[in-house]
Amino acid sequence: MSEYRQDLFRYVAEEFAEDYREGEMARREFLRRSVLLGGGILGARTLLATLGVMGVSAAELAEAQGAAPQNEPARNSYQVDPQDPAIEARDLTYEALGRTNFAYVARPAGVASAPIVLVIHENRGLQPHIKDVTRRVAKAGYIALAPDFVSPEGGTARFTDTAQISAFIARTPAEQHVAHALEAVKVLKAQPGAQAERFGMVGFCWGGGMTWRLSTVLPDLRAAVPYYGPSPSFGDVPNIRAAVLGIYGGRDARITSNAAPTEAALAAANVRHQFLIYPGANHAFHNDTGQNYKRDAAENAWATTLVWFRQYL
Repeated sequence: MSEYRQDLFRYVAEEFAEDYREGEMARREFLRRSVLLGGGILGARTLLATLGVMGVSAAELAEAQGAAPQNEPARNSYQVDPQDPAIEARDLTYEALGRTNFAYVARPAGVASAPIVLVIHENRGLQPHIKDVTRRVAKAGYIALAPDFVSPEGGTARFTDTAQISAFIARTPAEQHVAHALEAVKVLKAQPGAQAERFGMVGFCWGGGMTWRLSTVLPDLRAAVPYYGPSPSFGDVPNIRAAVLGIYGGRDARITSNAAPTEAALAAANVRHQFLIYPGANHAFHNDTGQNYKRDAAENAWATTLVWFRQYL
């Protein structure tokens, strides 16, 4: 397993463990997800040991494996109506990598051309919240595309159990995710009126990590905004040409603890950057459909994101 794939797999596993330890996820659901991530009961026992969760029997894991999924309930539907006359938004399919791929695209209505932004979803796939974020980007004046990284399994909409989506994303080799993203960039740049040279990206959670990773392999990327995602390999930081705005939650110690060394690596490589750490905000604080939503931090972070895009795109 490559270092980057291991980092992202570990990221998803630790997110589940953190939710369990903080009382945000029931034990049975945590164990069920561990079985999915581990590829079975034996793999789950090994994974749990690395997470410091001891004393879990094979019988308890087997019972959890057969339990009904406990998805986090969504609170809101959207901030930008899909029928908002200021934008045009739709689902999109395209052929690449020997399969049909799914995405969501949105653009300002009545605008002949505009800069472009790729939107990278969380480890739960292309959920309605990310489609709403894509519409927000379009309403701000950009052509935006959100690829569905669950496309190899038939797309996010095929699943009712978000843990299965997370497990697929975590267990897929990072190189395959990067290849998928690069094809999505081609589709974005091919949209009518796309100003391909004015290219930005924003991603959340796992998508924040992907935004970091893609910024090291896309020399024409002008602006990148990773929200609380795992940092890239510091050895790859000198490859970044984009201006990077890092968004973090003060209570999100698992991710934010790496902000200082990441910022040092960016400074050493002369990468334009700014980091924002919001006191009292936890992981996924921007997601207004989730339990960690913190409105003041989310609204400020989004306003700053749009300022960043206006400055560099």
